[in-house]
Amino acid sequence: MRIKQILARRQDCADLQVRGWVRTVRRGKEVLFVEVNDGSCLAGLQLVLPAAQLDAGVAAGLTTGACVWAQGALCPSPAAGQHWELQVQQLRLIGASDSSYPLQKKRHSFEYLRSIAHLRPRTNSFGALFRLRSRLSFAVHQFFQERGFLYVHTPIITANDCEGAGELFRVTTLDAGQPPRTAAGQVDFSQDFFATRTGLTVSGQLQGELFACAFGDIYTFGPTFRAENSHTSRHAAEFWMIEPEMAFADLAQDCQLAEDFLRYLVRHALEHCGEELAFFNERVEPGLLPRLEALAEARFENLSYTEAIAHLQASGRDFSYPVSWGADLQTEHERYLCEEVIGGPLFVTDYPKQIKAFYMRQNDDGRTVAAMDLLVPRVGEIIGGSQREERLDLLQARLAELGMEAAALDWYLDSRRWGSCPHAGFGLGFERLLMYFSGMENIRDVIPFPRTPGHAEF
Repeated sequence: MRIKQILARRQDCADLQVRGWVRTVRRGKEVLFVEVNDGSCLAGLQLVLPAAQLDAGVAAGLTTGACVWAQGALCPSPAAGQHWELQVQQLRLIGASDSSYPLQKKRHSFEYLRSIAHLRPRTNSFGALFRLRSRLSFAVHQFFQERGFLYVHTPIITANDCEGAGELFRVTTLDAGQPPRTAAGQVDFSQDFFATRTGLTVSGQLQGELFACAFGDIYTFGPTFRAENSHTSRHAAEFWMIEPEMAFADLAQDCQLAEDFLRYLVRHALEHCGEELAFFNERVEPGLLPRLEALAEARFENLSYTEAIAHLQASGRDFSYPVSWGADLQTEHERYLCEEVIGGPLFVTDYPKQIKAFYMRQNDDGRTVAAMDLLVPRVGEIIGGSQREERLDLLQARLAELGMEAAALDWYLDSRRWGSCPHAGFGLGFERLLMYFSGMENIRDVIPFPRTPGHAEF
């Protein structure tokens, strides 16, 4: 039986089996106390067994980190802080552990634990984090499936850069030392596996739009990649993105979906991950629980980008990044707006078109696009989206204005040629969401095996 189920029992049991990994061993003259955890919850189960019951080989291997099987009677525990203990009748050492085991009964820094990422799931912090991650992954699908959205698996290998940033990881089978070259001396990608230059996707949005124009409402949830040589605590080379797309929707409906989605996830976490959130509230970020509870009930306000700039300029603050119309908002600006101007979650809409992607719908003023960012206290932007440009002529003109090759996106333009419709969507980085829900300050600590510049271990 899983330890989570055992600890929730209301009656004792004369014959119970448990398996897990040893957290601590305390040896008395006649009795051993062994705490075992199996990953099902934060708490462990105390095993109590006579020291004379163990042979020398088992006793030597029964240390922190060892894997054990035990059978015995579940009884009320006289010790403070625990309701049950297992009076062991049989114990088997499944996998021994020696003194070199790097996780001991003390607090380890997150930086140290990143160096042993293959073992950190056995710690309390990461056990709680990855149970939260698993539960929220389920909640993402549950939210969209309950609303009739189609789940689409968009490609990981692509010939297009959705954001136009050019920061793709290249995918090739060409000889890196002596690649074939054209007459002009350029690498000849026509001889590559896909007969063109390809890379790992930065977003499934463009392909998602095609499915939205056939199925109505769709969403993607999968890995994305950015070859950005950034060493900040908010950037990873591999991360997961949630990207819904809705046909027959405008920017207001896009904002409403983002609000409903975030509120749903917060309430789901509060209902199903109470133990984990309480742990983070105690050990990682005091005030986390009240913050999430407030967000679950908060009113989501709206400001246009132009109004937001006016608030920032009137603030009298000496921001690290200058504030001017046409400049992108930085985290310090976003936090000031939602924490001090609004005091809660905030949608900023209608950004200047020169700082936004080519696919965003142009507003009638010719200067702005129908884009939105959802800002939340402590973090700033957590969701970004837009209404998409459904008018072929304006989309083609925008591509030409940016110097982008329209021929490479001809398949995308076809959706505007044949049966175009208004549509909108957004993107939410799953790891950024987990940072917000857990209080973790480094993206490397919310993904099982982080991929960052210079690091692809494990």
